[in-house]
Amino acid sequence: MSDLNTLTLAQARDALRKGETTSVALTEACLAAIEGAGALNAFVHKTPEIALERAQAADVRLQSGDAPKMCGLPIGIKDLFCTKGVPSQAASHILEGFKPEYESTVSQQLADAGAVMLGKLNMDEFAMGSSNETSCYGNAVNPWRRGNDDAALTPGGSSGGSAAAVAADLCLAATGTDTGGSIRQPAAFVGITGIKPTYGRCSRWGIVAFASSLDQAGPMTKDVRDAAIMLEAMCGHDPKDSTSAELAVPDFEAMLTGDIRGKVIGIPREYRMDGMPEEIEALWQQGTEMLRAAGAEIRDISLPHTKYALPTYYVIAPAEASSNLARYDGVRYGHRAKLAQGDGITEMYEKTRAEGFGHEVQRRVMVGTYVLSAGFYDAYYNRARKVRTLIKKDFEDVFAAGVDAILTPATPSAAFGLGEMTDADPVQMYLNDVFTVTVNLAGLPGVSVPAGLDKQGLPLGLQLIGRPWEEGDLLNTAYALEQAAGFVAKPAKWW
Repeated sequence: MSDLNTLTLAQARDALRKGETTSVALTEACLAAIEGAGALNAFVHKTPEIALERAQAADVRLQSGDAPKMCGLPIGIKDLFCTKGVPSQAASHILEGFKPEYESTVSQQLADAGAVMLGKLNMDEFAMGSSNETSCYGNAVNPWRRGNDDAALTPGGSSGGSAAAVAADLCLAATGTDTGGSIRQPAAFVGITGIKPTYGRCSRWGIVAFASSLDQAGPMTKDVRDAAIMLEAMCGHDPKDSTSAELAVPDFEAMLTGDIRGKVIGIPREYRMDGMPEEIEALWQQGTEMLRAAGAEIRDISLPHTKYALPTYYVIAPAEASSNLARYDGVRYGHRAKLAQGDGITEMYEKTRAEGFGHEVQRRVMVGTYVLSAGFYDAYYNRARKVRTLIKKDFEDVFAAGVDAILTPATPSAAFGLGEMTDADPVQMYLNDVFTVTVNLAGLPGVSVPAGLDKQGLPLGLQLIGRPWEEGDLLNTAYALEQAAGFVAKPAKWW
């Protein structure tokens, strides 16, 4: 078999079981693709020795006839996941040189399932960003181009390296994390599938924290079937994570029938934003008609507190970030600033954090510290928590009224150029999360499915939001949408 790196997880799994290829061959094909894709800056810590060692072990396991679905499949791991003995920097200078002596629960579960780690993937610093332009490694680059334009485009953020690597066939799939859309937005920008499961479905242990009540890991894959396969391997109760749900993990792949007859799909009127590009509106309408044609009932719904979602998110997330990032002080691990004679512990903290954190992280830490400070805690943070409860109740009311899933756009635009937003107000960048943050605030599962191309030939995605803990049903609806949309476009190779 040629072009092994272009296979989906399901295709590669089946080929391994039929003896048509080996994990070593798959891994070598991906490693060769990675070496030839330096221009994308997707992989920032390559681990070929670990990859080949795991691939050889997977081949032995496959020959024994008792191997899980992910066994032997080469994947990339976002730099936010701690990986034993491998740099885990969260794309920040402040964690330079940090090599954990432990493995995150999710990456350990994937390793236990026989998945092959090819290396660590680029991302926005501490997962704070929507364009992968805040990374200490430099920008990750989208493998897609606008028409005949050579301008470099963002792969989205914060999981931009994961998105670029999967879209460019450098790995068969990758892990991502999603705090306000960081799996779904980049997936939409590069034409792949990305699912954020229900909060608590995947363990957060060993994943560098941004906002603890919002962060959730999930898979970024070439299609919906692959998302089902990989999500199952990533999920499960973890006693080391107090927010991890003690629920059985279903066979998500077995639930992909494509039959959504009788399902009720909600179309929220509040997601029709002023100034929304006509192409996004048209795609949303097409997606609605596709689901209707597949037998679903379409129902207009209202989520009245949606308009408060972005400000609520950008109070709660920085508040939690300022608390979580207080531990990076130059004392125990990572970067420590050089001190002048006479400097004390306070100066060491200040200089280390000023040198180690990038501007976006500094901005969010300062905002978070402000909203948690005396005199402002009730005015901002507590009020945001109350609004979050109202946003969550909007969804609960809609689901209680019989809606099975909600269809929305994934992003307000196609991928934009790297550097195009440099001089913009930070709020303009935050608007990239306008369709995704509500899902994190409510703790719900959400999936982005590629559904079309804009007039410049760039991918556009649609988002489906599901009931809590019903990822299998959500993925089945996504599968029906994927089949109807028939999206098969790939970026033309220029790197």
